Amino acid sequence: MLVLSAFAFSSCSSGGSTAEEESTPTAVTHVTVTHIEQGALTDTITLNATSTFLQKNYVKANAIGYINKVNIKPGEYVHKGQLLFTIKTKEAQSIGNTINVLDTTFKFSGVNRIVASTNGYVTQLTHQLGDYVQDGEQLAVISDHNSFAFLLQVPYELHQLMAHNQTLQLTLPDGTQLNGQVASTMPSVDSLAQTQGLVIKVNSAQPLPENLVAKARLIKAAKSNAAMLPKSAVLANETLTEFWVMKIINDSTAVKILVKKGIETSAKVELLSPVFQPSDRIIETGNYGLADTAKIRITQ
Repeated sequence: MLVLSAFAFSSCSSGGSTAEEESTPTAVTHVTVTHIEQGALTDTITLNATSTFLQKNYVKANAIGYINKVNIKPGEYVHKGQLLFTIKTKEAQSIGNTINVLDTTFKFSGVNRIVASTNGYVTQLTHQLGDYVQDGEQLAVISDHNSFAFLLQVPYELHQLMAHNQTLQLTLPDGTQLNGQVASTMPSVDSLAQTQGLVIKVNSAQPLPENLVAKARLIKAAKSNAAMLPKSAVLANETLTEFWVMKIINDSTAVKILVKKGIETSAKVELLSPVFQPSDRIIETGNYGLADTAKIRITQ
């Protein structure tokens, strides 16, 4: 009787354990899906470009004497031929109109006129009315308006990209976008940074100040018909040597598919292989940490 009781108790215990195992639910992950897209994809790099006046005209005194007229102010725009300064020589300052009194036919003033040799902005004014100046002394600096450009420093290892980037888009700090054209390349490289300067000419309806920093986009690679997915749909290992996506094979199972990447942007990733069909469902969110043949549930 003891043996029969023990056997009956063991059978009851075994049957209860099996029922509990069968009733334990399988873990299901809620995911959203996306599909392969075909379209243009561009890989770009963003560099800083600084505005500058490449040519500056240094206005200098043409005689020894005193400045008796100043017709410009810092920041003022001047035209070629405009009167900037008049200088009265020290001899004329000393003798005044004595010579003219002695001989009225001798039209002596001792005043020299200094005019602008180019159009531009007065970026520096070093002397004021009444200053005594020497011959050849700098009076002002005029930045040539026609020499305004953006100077873009490009790492020399990227110089081969310039063959395909003769037209660039510049974005100013206020969000304004300007189209720029590469006008010339500087014949030297910075010895420390190993960057080469590019002169970019822009057409702007409003005058722009010097030392303005803009963002310039260089195109590294571009395709007009690339197969791509959202960046969140492509997973990678810790060393970024292996990439994969989770493809849904039925309404409840996802499998791991190794892929090879191409062009990558901030939002999209090009898939070079394997070839997916537009009807293939790829997990976009909820894919992190999923194992091969994981159980999933699609949500809207």
